[in-house]
Amino acid sequence: MPFLPEVAMDEKLMSKKKPTYPIGDMLDKYLKECNRKIKIPVFYDDLLRFAGSVVVYDNNDQDTLWVRVYYEEHERPEIESSLKKVYIILHSDGNFDAIEFLNIDAIDYCTFGNSKPFRIKIRNILNDNYTYIYVKKADASRIYGLELEHLFSPNRINFLVYKNTLIEEHIAGIPGDVFIKDFLPDLSDQAKAQIAKEFVKFNERCQMRLLGDMRSYNYVIIPIHDFDHVEYKIRPIDFDQQCFEGKLKVYQPQFFKENYKMVKVVTDRLQPSSIEQYKKEERSILAKRIMTTRSRYENLVACMCEDRITTQENLNELREHLYNFTLDLKFRRSQSMGEILKTAMEFVRRNYENINMKRLLDGD
Repeated sequence: MPFLPEVAMDEKLMSKKKPTYPIGDMLDKYLKECNRKIKIPVFYDDLLRFAGSVVVYDNNDQDTLWVRVYYEEHERPEIESSLKKVYIILHSDGNFDAIEFLNIDAIDYCTFGNSKPFRIKIRNILNDNYTYIYVKKADASRIYGLELEHLFSPNRINFLVYKNTLIEEHIAGIPGDVFIKDFLPDLSDQAKAQIAKEFVKFNERCQMRLLGDMRSYNYVIIPIHDFDHVEYKIRPIDFDQQCFEGKLKVYQPQFFKENYKMVKVVTDRLQPSSIEQYKKEERSILAKRIMTTRSRYENLVACMCEDRITTQENLNELREHLYNFTLDLKFRRSQSMGEILKTAMEFVRRNYENINMKRLLDGD
């Protein structure tokens, strides 16, 4: 599908609200086998017992849609101690010797979006280095999104699940909306061409693995300094819309109006042949990852095939969109989002194998 700036303005792509889907028995077993399910000392509901809050503003005095919460004096020590333990379980081997050097600087609560997460700022008092962890309500589709990111993206991601609570590590980077507003206009032509290439690959990656709602505030830009230039990478930070929506465009970041300027850079800086080349590169990379993670991937998809993580209406709509896009009858026969994803992954893998076979027969 071509990159066209005028189609990046569709405002009616998303459903109004996505429900939270429970973790089924098969997914629960999968998480345990992959060491994602570990007993933790604090639950999402525990953090909801805050006594009050104040609005958090950014450096430009704009409302960030986060509020800083505080707790009753008799509850605060226990909550902070539990959060320190969660950090150690997530990031180390569970050795609590260093817990005395950790401090909870802030607990923020997001009032925007479906997941309503808590963001915990944890600082090492010995050197003032700090990072964040996120405490969210466990949701099956979000967990599938995190695990697919771990398996199929260039990145690895760390998270834990226990009962109704999900703990996620922080993904560092420049928020996409901030990058587009404050950094993109001042980039050199070479840098714009590089970010255009990365956006094409990111767009293709999201479409192939059915990760939706990648509006500019749901991904980050990561500048990587090479010896003579800066490379830019794009990482999703919100996995709430994994395999939920029925419209195929939801899984293509190019169709969100918030990404219009990124799409414009693509069309200004890249030739159609280059765009197609980068899309093929990304499909090839995904096919290789499918083959190298086959056992874990097949176990995960088996869980997805048994789970209900969308509405029947969305399922019917998406399988028709994908059939019209690929003419693969397996999409029409899919009975769950897991089967749709499995068919999409097999479609990518088969195409990769057919191309390699053709090259072999041609003597390349």
